[in-house]
Order: sequence, then structure tokens, then C-alpha cells
Amino acid sequence: MRKFEVDTENFSVLNTDSFDKRRFKEILEMSEGLRKIIHEAWLPSIEPLLGDIWASLFKMKPVITTTDAEGFLSVNKFLMENLMENEQFSYLRNFTRLNELVSTIGTIKLGEKTNQWIIQQLEKEVELQEQAIRITLLYRQLQKQKFQENPRNNLVDEMNKLNAKLQEVIGNKSESFSEVLIQVSREVEQLKNGLNSFLGGVRAGNTDAEFLKVPLRDKILLSEKIAYSKMIKEIADWAGRFKQIAWEKQKVKKSRYIQRRGISIGKDIENLLTIEFSLYTHPQTRMDFLRRFAEGQTMQFEQRGPEVLKKGPIVLCLDQSDSMSGLDKQAKGFTLALISIARRQRRNLCVIFFSTHCKTYTYEKGKIKTSEMIKLAQTYLRGGTNYELALNEALQVINKSRFQQADIIFITDGEGRVSDSFLESFNKTKQSKEFNVLSLLVGTNSTTVRRFADRVIEVEDFDDEGSYTAFEV
Repeated sequence: MRKFEVDTENFSVLNTDSFDKRRFKEILEMSEGLRKIIHEAWLPSIEPLLGDIWASLFKMKPVITTTDAEGFLSVNKFLMENLMENEQFSYLRNFTRLNELVSTIGTIKLGEKTNQWIIQQLEKEVELQEQAIRITLLYRQLQKQKFQENPRNNLVDEMNKLNAKLQEVIGNKSESFSEVLIQVSREVEQLKNGLNSFLGGVRAGNTDAEFLKVPLRDKILLSEKIAYSKMIKEIADWAGRFKQIAWEKQKVKKSRYIQRRGISIGKDIENLLTIEFSLYTHPQTRMDFLRRFAEGQTMQFEQRGPEVLKKGPIVLCLDQSDSMSGLDKQAKGFTLALISIARRQRRNLCVIFFSTHCKTYTYEKGKIKTSEMIKLAQTYLRGGTNYELALNEALQVINKSRFQQADIIFITDGEGRVSDSFLESFNKTKQSKEFNVLSLLVGTNSTTVRRFADRVIEVEDFDDEGSYTAFEV
């Protein structure tokens, strides 16, 4: 494991320009994953190698321009040639070209695999191990001298020997690189889909627009969380599924389909009765029609759409007692779908996690940072179930002006205790504040919940069709 600082110069074997080099330095500062690869690698040219991998994925036409790379860059040139000449590399670039985020994800994955492959060769070859030690010692020595007054001949010689040995190991076989590229392509595609699911909105086709609003630093942070956390990845998968369902529910709710119900007076030309058009076409009645039309007295179909549906604040009370732990990933995906609705419709939303204590998260107009989404996904309280605590917290939220007339979604799988005096007080407040409580009972039948909820739906889990009713808020 390399514990010394890398060279600050950003050498390259590709046709990179000052923008490419500067931008990679900025991305390196954003990405913990890239810095981790540099820290763990023993190869002194790892940072410029990662920069070249990133440029080869990002640029429209990456080309290896160094014709005689010896010494410090000889291994980099050899590795880049093997990567870029592989047909799987062209397929990977379909995802990464001119996309900074996906190029960064691909660089992390390729950097990891390349480093692992080199380490595997070291473990097999004693000669390579000895070379690695000599190269590390030489590089440390040259760093202390700041590369001044020393042509680095010894390091050049050792790197050339390493390059020759790696070429001998690989020979003409490129299957190992093909397998790596196939795996990386698959992982990059999965990560891109996971990011879309986690960060995208509820509206179909608007994922790219949502992405543009998220800073690159946050997207890199989340992509690394999804890549290395099975829990976050599964939450992202559930979030993507639930957001599609939420959009369908909201689409039905907001449908502008208009029905013709009876006859009224007006001058909407699209809804005029057929007889009025007949009066207009007849010379003897045309002037009378034009007069009535100008005065808004012509007969037309009356149109009535669905009643205006409420788009008020949302308060979600989610049970996080021990018994709900098996459904936590579904629950978090479900919560992210509700957050997407609030964000899309600029509605205030409050998430209350409860067990024997509460944790409350408030998002004004549905605005939530990526770091907050990750924090939300990683939070789990455990413990018992206290309904009064959760409902009291919800009342405190509703008492705030921006949460008046909020809808409460109460989700639990247990049987909590609520005193008669509390229920009486809560129901009076509910009536005076004019809010409703929708409860989802997960795999249970709670008589207590029915005493304070306006509507109770029993579901097996969050993927039960009944639970989708919550998306109609």
C-alpha cells in the first residue's frame, strides 16, 4: 500500500489539453473513490493513469499521442493501449462520452480493476514484487529531491523493466481486459440507473432535467454510496419503482379530461352547439348570431372537470420499530417517492421516523439535498412503538403555519397504545385544523389506528397495490 504523496505534475499519454487536466484535478478533489485508489496503489504513475482513463472515456476523440513513452509513463501507455484497443471499450464509451459523471464512475471502476489486476500479478511473480519494492523506494527518494538535478535514470530503467514484464505476462491475450471492461460496463449502467432512481423526479422523461439541478460533487458522492453500499443500491431500486407508480397516480389525479354536461351561455367557439354554427352560415341569421356571440350569449356545451384537488403539505409518520426492519429498504424507497412528489409540486413535506423516540426531517417546498437523502436512507431508529409520540410530533408540525391543513400518512405494522384522553384531544384538533389521516397497516390489523385515522388500508408490504393510495395525496 502506497503511503507517500503522488507527483503533482499530471503527465499524460493522450491528446489531453489544459482543460482536461484541470477538470480531472477538480474531479479528483470531489471523488473519495479516486483518492482511495491513489492511496492504495503502489504504482507511482497511478494519478496520471487515472487522468488518462477519465479523458479516454470523456473526450469525443481520445488518441494516444505519445509515440515513445519510456520510464515513468511506459506502463501507462501500455495499459491505455490495451484498454482503448479492446472492442468492449467502444461500448463503454456509449455511456461515458461527454458525460463527466459517468466518465468518473467508469474511471473509478476501471482504476479499481486495473489496480487489482496488477496486484494479482505481483502475488504470482516474485520478480515483479522485487521490482515494485525498488520502484517504491526510488520514487520516495526522488520525491525528497523534488525531481531536481536527477535524470531519474534508475526509476526510468525500473519502470521500463516493469513494462516489459507486464507485456510478457499479458502477451497477446486480451481476454482479461475484455472481461474487466464487460464487468465495468455492466456496473456503470447499473450505477447510472441507480442514480436516476434515487435523484430523478416522478415525472416520466424528466430525469435528465432533474440531474442538471444536482451539483456534480453530490452526484459523485451518491454514485460512490450506491456502488459500495448494497443497502443504498436496493433503496435506489425501490425508489425508482415507486416513483413511476407515484407519477401514474398523480397523472390520473391531475387529469384535465373535461366532460360535457348540459348547455350554458358563452362565446367559446370550440364548444358552440351545432345549431349556432348553422345560424352563422345562414345569411338571414348571421348578424343576430354575431351580436349574441359578441355579448357572450351564444349557446354552448357546459364543461365540468374534476374538482380541484388539494395540493397541501404532507406529513409522513413512518414506524421504525424493530419489527419494521425487514421492510426498511422498501420504506425508504417509498419515502423518496413521496419526496419526489413534494419536490415536483413544491409542497412542504415533513418525515417523522418513530419508534420509542422520533426523528423529524422537514423539507420546505420539497427541497432536499443529496447529502440529506443519503442521511435519510441510512437512518433507522429501532426499539418499540409509540403512537402518541409520533402523533404529538405531527401535531407540532401542523401547528406551524406552513403545514396547516396537511395530510398525514401514518404507516405502521404494530399495535401502539394511545390513551382515551389523547385520542379525544387529537380528534378535536384534527377537526379544527381540517386535516386528514391516511393509515397504511403493514401486515397487521390495528384497532387503535382506526380510532384516529380517517382511512385505513391494510397491505402486505409497500409493494402492495393498496399502499399506492398514499401517492394520491
